[in-house]
Amino acid sequence: MEQQGKYIYEYPRPAVTTDCVIFGFDEGELKVLLIERSIEPFIGRWALPGGFVGEEETAEECAKRILKKETCLDNIYMEQLYSFSDVKRDPRFRVISIGYYALVKLSDYNAQAGIDTTNIKWFSISDIPELAFDHAKILETAKERLKGKIKYQPIGFELLPEKFTLPDLFHLYKTVLQTDLDDRNFRKKILSYGLLIDTGEMQRGARNRAPKLYSFDKDRYEELTKTGFYFEL
Repeated sequence: MEQQGKYIYEYPRPAVTTDCVIFGFDEGELKVLLIERSIEPFIGRWALPGGFVGEEETAEECAKRILKKETCLDNIYMEQLYSFSDVKRDPRFRVISIGYYALVKLSDYNAQAGIDTTNIKWFSISDIPELAFDHAKILETAKERLKGKIKYQPIGFELLPEKFTLPDLFHLYKTVLQTDLDDRNFRKKILSYGLLIDTGEMQRGARNRAPKLYSFDKDRYEELTKTGFYFEL
């Protein structure tokens, strides 16, 4: 019905939030960035960065705003994940969350605690504390999405430094996929795509023979995709 120029609905209107899983890769481990909540509910509990969608912004705009507000991260690779609508997912009232996941190079970004955040910390994916709300479910969904997508789209390069070695790349895929891979076959296949640029440099500080440093040729990948190229590992 309409009253004084405004619409009044008889059915309830749930609040909408965004929650973001931020993955990083460091010291051979896949990690996720968590915040320690400074407000109720779940004060003091670790959680994913998230917040309520404003009336004048899209869900994606909200996710980017919240990340910058709570973690000081900006301009990072991010994709929409899934919507989470369990009736009791928030103890206060009915809330539907639109999940996102992001990939960052830890060497390029300095995550810091922001507003409404007591603390911020990178946790190994194998050592996650008890999370607030249904964030454990959101994290698990993001892990499965990452495992699936890294096989057919080179998003793994978003987790590595600009210059990396083939052993670095191999270990990243092995860690994310949580499976054994054949080192020789992996190297042969990844090099056959012609997407790696040999920088002509060698890794410093290696104990044995120093491996070559490569970079990802993003321009070539985008050109190839226009011709129907399909990346698969």
